[in-house]
Order: sequence, then structure tokens, then C-alpha cells
Amino acid sequence: MKIGKVGNHCWKEEEEEEEEGYCLSWRMAVEMNNAGPWRRVPERCYRHVERYMMDGQYRRDVEMIKEQILEYVKGIEVRAGGKDGWVMDVDDTCISNLAYYKDHAFGCEAFDSAQFKQWITKAQCEAIQPMLLLFRQLLGRGFKVFLITGRDHARMAHITSLNLQRQGFIGYHRLLCRGEEHKGESAAKYKSEMRRKIEGEGYKIWGNVGDQWSDLQGCSAGHRTFKLPNPMYCIP
Repeated sequence: MKIGKVGNHCWKEEEEEEEEGYCLSWRMAVEMNNAGPWRRVPERCYRHVERYMMDGQYRRDVEMIKEQILEYVKGIEVRAGGKDGWVMDVDDTCISNLAYYKDHAFGCEAFDSAQFKQWITKAQCEAIQPMLLLFRQLLGRGFKVFLITGRDHARMAHITSLNLQRQGFIGYHRLLCRGEEHKGESAAKYKSEMRRKIEGEGYKIWGNVGDQWSDLQGCSAGHRTFKLPNPMYCIP
């Protein structure tokens, strides 16, 4: 009989089967934004999230979303003048923190900001391949792609740019990081303000892709928004 432990929670193989229905419903609530600003993955869902992220279903889901975005893009006539914009989040949209969360129980552990920032400084986030392909096709169609991240500008802008470059995200129009003037703002408010500034420069935001609902909420969200799955953490 297979027995394991995550935090204070012990699990057995038969217990996993009993919990699967609950965890499927929990993940659906998360993705439908019905779970509210949750803080940690329930320990009973550790194995469920591990399997989802590692065994191929996450990749298939992201691939499906990419195809749906490209189908939408087919109907857009990019105008002369270069004012057709597209917004993409960075963390777990363009580049992945899965390697970090694999070492931290896939979100079952309490989030440690200092540890996570140390991980970021390594610039080892790998590209999410379907999103890299989407990024390149958007550029090829003539869109100006804006990358918006909640990472701190003073400490993280250079390392983020380097990580993106190493992973093939080359040619984006602008990388927007959180400055001092936005310190303490919620992600939804900060990203809304960034998108409003983009529109203030005359760009039309045709699409907006992110793994958090806060990437897609608020003003100037874009003509269409596309949510990537992320059952490992929530940023309100």
C-alpha cells in the first residue's frame, strides 16, 4: 500500500481515489473564480495538483487555449500604423514557476516571499511552449505585445528581461514591471492602470492572456481575455 505525507496530512492510495472528486471540484471552483482569494492548495489535493501539472493535462489545456486564441486572431485585421496591441502576463503565462512549486508541494505550503524572490533571481523559469509559439505568431501578425508583470521594477526588471530573452521571448514591445508608485496596490488595480496607459497611447488591446483572474479584471481589460489554468496559487 502506498503511503505518503504532505505537511501534517498523510494519504493512502485508496484515500486518493476518494479525494479525487473533491479536488476536481475544488480546481473547477478555482478556475471559475468561485473560490475567492484562496491562500493555499488544500493538503488533501496535493496529489491531484501534482498529477495535473506534471502528467500532461496542464500542457494539453494550455495548448487548447492557444488554439482558441489563434482562431480568434484569424478574424482580426491588423491595421497599418502599429497600434494593434496584445497584453500577456509573465509568471506562469509566458514563463513557468513550476520548478519552484514542485519543490514546495505544488502550493500546499505557505507562500514564502523571500524564497520566491530568490528563485526569480536565478532566471531559470522555462518558457511555457504553447505561449511562446503564440507570442511569436502574434508578432508575426503585426501585434505589439506588451508584457505586464507584478515583479518589482528596481530589483527584478533586468533579471526578468534576461530570463525572457533566454527563453525566446524576443521582440515584445515593452516589459512593464511594478514601480514604487504602484507599491501596495492589488494586482488587479495595478494591471488595470498599466493597460489604461497603453490605451492612452492610442493602442487597441485586442487580447489579454493571464493565469490569474487579477490579470484580466478591472478596466481596459481588452477586447477579449483568455485565462490560463493555475491551481498552485492565487494573486488577488
